[in-house]
Amino acid sequence: MIIAILGRQPALGIAELEKVFSAQSVHIYSNQSATVETDYIDVQNLGGVPKAGIIINELPKSDWHKVSQKVVQHYSSKWSAFEGKITLGISAYGFDIDAREVQKTGIILKQKLKKSGVSLRLIPNPAPALNSAISHNNKIGLSPNKVELLIVRSNDGEVIIAESTGAQNITAYASRDQMRPKRDTFVGMLPPKLAQIMINLAVGNLHPSHSAIVSNVTLEPEFNKVPGALVDPERSSDVKNSSLISDQGQGRLRILDPFCGTGVILQEAVLMGYSVYGTDLSEKMIRYSRDNLNWLANSHRIRFDWFLYEGDSTNATWQQPIDAVVSEVYLGQPFSAPPSQEKLEEVVINCNHIITEFLKNLSPQIQPGTPVCLAVPAWRNTDGKFTHLPLISTIARLGYKPHEFTNISQNDLLYYRENQIVARELLVLTKC
Repeated sequence: MIIAILGRQPALGIAELEKVFSAQSVHIYSNQSATVETDYIDVQNLGGVPKAGIIINELPKSDWHKVSQKVVQHYSSKWSAFEGKITLGISAYGFDIDAREVQKTGIILKQKLKKSGVSLRLIPNPAPALNSAISHNNKIGLSPNKVELLIVRSNDGEVIIAESTGAQNITAYASRDQMRPKRDTFVGMLPPKLAQIMINLAVGNLHPSHSAIVSNVTLEPEFNKVPGALVDPERSSDVKNSSLISDQGQGRLRILDPFCGTGVILQEAVLMGYSVYGTDLSEKMIRYSRDNLNWLANSHRIRFDWFLYEGDSTNATWQQPIDAVVSEVYLGQPFSAPPSQEKLEEVVINCNHIITEFLKNLSPQIQPGTPVCLAVPAWRNTDGKFTHLPLISTIARLGYKPHEFTNISQNDLLYYRENQIVARELLVLTKC
């Protein structure tokens, strides 16, 4: 049994876990966590789960004092004959305590082990729970002598003690987000983590393997340059096939992004082992996606199958096969402050029209049962309430069925940051 620590917006992580591991195997444990009936979770493939750990003990309703005693007793015995130096981090979730109490538990354990001749380095706790950056940078949870204890108190007061199997690689996320050669703040900056979540919401339960990131991508140690046809900036209307390796016969699913922008979803899908296919109305965005995919191939020294061309999503004819559709669609103009009601209505009508026409065009081109995950706009007002696209309430008329989650509602799948006006609402659909 695994406990998953959820990200900033827990509903997204819950939904992602359901799609990857099945709804029956996921159980909400607290506001910050869920248990999953599986032997292992690779958080590098899950955008909504910063940490996960193997459950080693479950306690009845307990306060931190009792939990601390149990931790010290168990690990002072377990590690009494440990050879080498131990690095330990302790993260507490759901307890009404400050970081000093958590640190105190580690100090007591360190003192007891010292009497047994065992050296322990305790990672300082700036907060009750270590953030993912600290966990990752200290490489805790990745080897027997580098341990992070995840101590989680449920909503009912019960407690789980787990040993982390690692934290998300925030360095890699930052690199993929910030080091790409082409970015465009005007069209939006889709975070790689959110792209991962969207891909998993569409096809997580269909993926052949979630064992490791880039597990299904062919590694090329001597690979330095992407061969094959590229999109010529001066002749962007040409359809160019940049297929490096044919995925046919290899069992890879092919993901279509009809609003590919700078290629974030394509990039993350490649790293998760998928074949990718992107189109965009803008010639500039096709060039940007091409440059970014070339950068990915060179920087990660990998080869993969990809296809790009310029096309309007409302009337494009897409190449087959299409195994899944994942896309951040047209979000309308950005706002730094809530717009007037008149302006909001104008933007809603415009976005609703474009996305409706896209869905109408897509429907006859994909097979029944094809999974679709879209990030569509929702607008937040000063009271924190959202204005949603009208098409959401009538999505069945367009030929799509919303996915029914067990632990959360699809209405909870909103991604936004504080003071952000335009949120991304995730629609998880299946072609009827």
